[in-house]
Amino acid sequence: MEQSGTGCTWYTDDKIYKDYHDQEWGVPEWDSRALWEKLILDGFQAGLSWITILKKRDAFREAFAGFDPDLVAAFTQSDVERLLQNAGIIRHRGKIEAAITNAKVWQAIEAEQGFDNYLWNFVGGAPIVNRFELMSEVPAYTPLSTQISKDLKKRGFKFCGPTIVYAFMQAVGMVNDHMLSCPRHEEVQRF
Repeated sequence: MEQSGTGCTWYTDDKIYKDYHDQEWGVPEWDSRALWEKLILDGFQAGLSWITILKKRDAFREAFAGFDPDLVAAFTQSDVERLLQNAGIIRHRGKIEAAITNAKVWQAIEAEQGFDNYLWNFVGGAPIVNRFELMSEVPAYTPLSTQISKDLKKRGFKFCGPTIVYAFMQAVGMVNDHMLSCPRHEEVQRF
């Protein structure tokens, strides 16, 4: 944790975690494929720590064809069985099958309006900038993350509850939840 007790204190001193916070978390992401990847990884994280996912992210990328949703949408039952044997990823049948289903839903949304447009329209095309001073002020989910979760589920997405969606929104910069005392709070607003 940060030594001063101020700023974002949710990550550990582990280099992979600190680098994620300092370089990636909260930076607005506009690429449809990258948004899908992060939403899928947040789904895999359910019930686990985020550092577990970060440490396995390269293995996930390899196992899921670089998180190309068009390729993942074509995965078959034999791919599910192959992935269940891959010790480099989270071997949870429901989450693996959900990733394949979610790739097919991504295709439909992408064809209809663009997955990036679909998601960013929920926040009016610009990040929501929160001004939290304490980590205890940050919600686990919001009415907006609940609304997005419901819409995703209505379209067929799985493993996208309101808490997962809010964590995703934070990760991809749809919401800036860096603490006011964190240097990244202002930095991510420049992207």
